[in-house]
Amino acid sequence: MTDVAVLSLWQLAAAYLFVLILVVVVRVKKLGREKEIVLATSRMTLQLVAVGYLLVYLIGHPSPWLTLLIVAVMEVFAVHTISRQTATNSVGLTTAVAVAMVGGTGCCLAWFVVMVVAVDPWYEPRHVIPLAGMLIGNSMTGITLGVNQLVNGMADHRRDIEAALMLGAVAEDACKQVRDRSFDAAIIPTVNSMLGMGIVFLPGMMTGQILSGTDPRLAVAYQIAIVLGIAGSVALTVVIFNRIAYRSFFTDRVQLVPSQKVTAAP
Repeated sequence: MTDVAVLSLWQLAAAYLFVLILVVVVRVKKLGREKEIVLATSRMTLQLVAVGYLLVYLIGHPSPWLTLLIVAVMEVFAVHTISRQTATNSVGLTTAVAVAMVGGTGCCLAWFVVMVVAVDPWYEPRHVIPLAGMLIGNSMTGITLGVNQLVNGMADHRRDIEAALMLGAVAEDACKQVRDRSFDAAIIPTVNSMLGMGIVFLPGMMTGQILSGTDPRLAVAYQIAIVLGIAGSVALTVVIFNRIAYRSFFTDRVQLVPSQKVTAAP
């Protein structure tokens, strides 16, 4: 299969009808989200167009430093987005998020590039940047859910944790149940996505490959590898986060700091 379904500008413009329908529905229901939807659509369009031209340049001028720079920018933006969405003001939590994102996604990306797809050279932008985007994006979602569950759980179970500490439990064991729930909340979307994949829906990457003319069998193989990589990245990232983040809720004397719940970011 080599035929590529090329989209003209007019055909692409026709897809924006769906956004118009969404705006009309929101307006009829008086939800007040019209400006937000238009802004999100505009940003998405401009960002993807910019990334498209950037990838054209990077693919034509492959450089390990440029590739690493792009991945680093993605990581920084992901950490910033997580901090903003969870409205966390704790330096300890932000540091834990940054370490977990860089460590977890970095290890999984390196393994995927070197061992799974065997990219040569390893910094080939055509492979590294899209893979990094999928791993970082999904891990960002997992961490966000994990942060919310951890912070709210520590606040809701404060008395139970204090009681455990009074009975001689160490901080790590006292909040183990909260940390486990944080991990569970973070991986549920990934697991549910895996359960429905191939029956309920076809993943975006696989659909894009098939539409562009790739043999469906090859597209399926890549999709399976990507999904497994995402699952591993989310799991490793959240494990690292939980191993570090819980310490920010305790003082040097193993006492709980004043509790605060996660509130919706503005």
